[in-house]
Amino acid sequence: MFKKGLRIVMAAVAVAPLLAGVAWAGGQMTIIVNDPSNPYWLTEGNVAKTAAEKLGYTATVGAHKGDTNTESNLIDTAITNKSVAIILDPANADGSVGAVKKAVAAGIPVFLVNAEINQEGLAKGQLVSNNAQGAAIGAQQWIEAAGDKGKYAELLGAPSDNNAATRSNGYETVLTQYPDQQKVAQEVANWDRTQGHNKMQSILQAHPDITGVISGNDEMALGAIAALKEAGKLAKIKVGGFDGSPDAVAAIKAGELQYTVLQPVAVFSEEAVKQADSFIKTGKTGAKSEKQLFDCVLITKDNVDKYTAPFVLAQ
Repeated sequence: MFKKGLRIVMAAVAVAPLLAGVAWAGGQMTIIVNDPSNPYWLTEGNVAKTAAEKLGYTATVGAHKGDTNTESNLIDTAITNKSVAIILDPANADGSVGAVKKAVAAGIPVFLVNAEINQEGLAKGQLVSNNAQGAAIGAQQWIEAAGDKGKYAELLGAPSDNNAATRSNGYETVLTQYPDQQKVAQEVANWDRTQGHNKMQSILQAHPDITGVISGNDEMALGAIAALKEAGKLAKIKVGGFDGSPDAVAAIKAGELQYTVLQPVAVFSEEAVKQADSFIKTGKTGAKSEKQLFDCVLITKDNVDKYTAPFVLAQ
């Protein structure tokens, strides 16, 4: 009788996870970011990894650095390792579609963060900053700092990233309302500080009389600031950024950067992991739609002291 009872208990323990069904979780979650040398993407990966581990998963973070071949190889590794979900910051709006399709075909749910791909219905979620909203509040703040008359230059992010065009269009919508602010230069600096510095040097040679610089992200803005310092012109030229990076915050405090638009990367990176966990357990993400926008927050000298952690502003 005792042995029979023991067998029943052991059988119950063995099938408990199966009976719980969708409530069970665990396994490896693969996180793929762009380039962790940029503090924005470093935070993206770290937050997602921490969130996954708190929920009981093992988590690995890889980086494609904007290269779709590297991205594809990382997806292959995730498939081989039988990842239960992939959190991906796509390398290219068009070029990353194939990598996402490959993961989906292997039965792995994919959640995109920070950037979108140009096809819906593949990823379970696309969680991004509200770049149009962020660009609008940034451009308005830039006008407040630079005034409604002058000449300015714009630094653009990587053309393969839809965020670059969305922010630029957002700036354009606001700044064209001020016809006495003339855009005299527009250069691609690929989200990179060194390229921002070099492009700013070239712009200064061609347009030494500019009064402002508006940038698609903080790294390019900080590169521009370095070049302006070297030329002894920073005091007369107003610079605006986008991301909310720690270095940008420090530049605001130092009076070198007029503002930055904080992207809530810490928020949507964690949320993507939570939605992946929900999908693994229940077959549903819990979100109302695949594409999800998270509003940005303006950081200026007036509220910079509320910046409590990388890419977090206390409300």
